Amino acid sequence: MSIFKLITVCAALVGVGAAAASAQETAATAGMQNLDGQSVGQVRLQEAPNGLIVTAELTGLPEGPHGFHIHAVGECEPPFQSAGGHFNPDDHLHGMENPQGKHAGDLPNIHVPASGELTVEYFAVGLTLDDLFDDDGSSMMVHAGADDYASDPAGNAGDRIACGVVSR
Repeated sequence: MSIFKLITVCAALVGVGAAAASAQETAATAGMQNLDGQSVGQVRLQEAPNGLIVTAELTGLPEGPHGFHIHAVGECEPPFQSAGGHFNPDDHLHGMENPQGKHAGDLPNIHVPASGELTVEYFAVGLTLDDLFDDDGSSMMVHAGADDYASDPAGNAGDRIACGVVSR
């Protein structure tokens, strides 16, 4: 192989490696587990202009509406209180219907069908992965009941039933 071809191949491999590293820096995941430590799916967070695309592929959850949030701490020890409250770096009140709110981590409810399986995609306006990877990290949370979008501090969504630490 000529030196020119070798340099071309090496440059191409470096480019592929850089592209892969770049993709990793703009995406994160959270492996979701229930209170028994069983996997119930995954959440993927992808940076986009002006926010994060949050895609959840979940299974084995109870039928019905459930609060779904980004929580402030990257810990998921059952009963998941270790995850802290909703991600709220700007110290807002809770709720998309609150004229003084919302927390940065407030997302729309998920609605689980009888099969227990769903895929949802939301856009978290204004957030970046760097925001979520602060000193104590962050987590994704599913609650037992629906978020009422108004009650402070957490929307009366009930117990925490699934949690996943956000990681790169």
